[in-house]
Amino acid sequence: MKRQLICRISTRILVLFLLLFLQACSKVSIPALSDNARILAFGDSLTYGKGASDGGDYPAVLSKLTGLTVINAGVSGETTTQGLLRLEGLLDQGTPELLILLEGGNDFLRNHDPAKTKSNLAKMIKLAQAKSIPVVLIAVPKKSIFLSAADFYSELAETYDVILIEDALTDLLKSPSMKSDTIHLNNAGYRSLAESIYQRLGESGAL
Repeated sequence: MKRQLICRISTRILVLFLLLFLQACSKVSIPALSDNARILAFGDSLTYGKGASDGGDYPAVLSKLTGLTVINAGVSGETTTQGLLRLEGLLDQGTPELLILLEGGNDFLRNHDPAKTKSNLAKMIKLAQAKSIPVVLIAVPKKSIFLSAADFYSELAETYDVILIEDALTDLLKSPSMKSDTIHLNNAGYRSLAESIYQRLGESGAL
């Protein structure tokens, strides 16, 4: 009986080790960014920084945290269809070392087909990867009473092996103290989002 107990414990330890090993292997890594790296923050009003004071948008805060150039390429009101048309030209301008993609909110607000939104985001990711530019994808909550990130963000992250920041934005938009209105953050919210991105970049090996 003692031998059976030892075998059961050993089996459980082995299973736990394998799970931890597989989890570690599944983490997406990013090559270390150079000292003069340019990061392209691409998206809609949440990237632009609507609701923040000057310098309070998340790209500006992230630039201070990293000491790197973070280009704010946010356009208020933009849908993923519009963003797809705009992105390629920006990727060709000096080729950034990293793309942070935060799009989809306006698609949800306008009741666009989720399959189309997912397809547009996939095409944006592929545009970046075709130029060997790593992608950080920020999930946007779908329109509902109880905010939660749309499922297709995690599906995209798994399919294209990109870093996903899944809950940070959703959690911030649930907190009145972090918002300037119902769908935009304030200075504190954008700072918190930038800090979440900064932390993930560190974990990925980029910083």
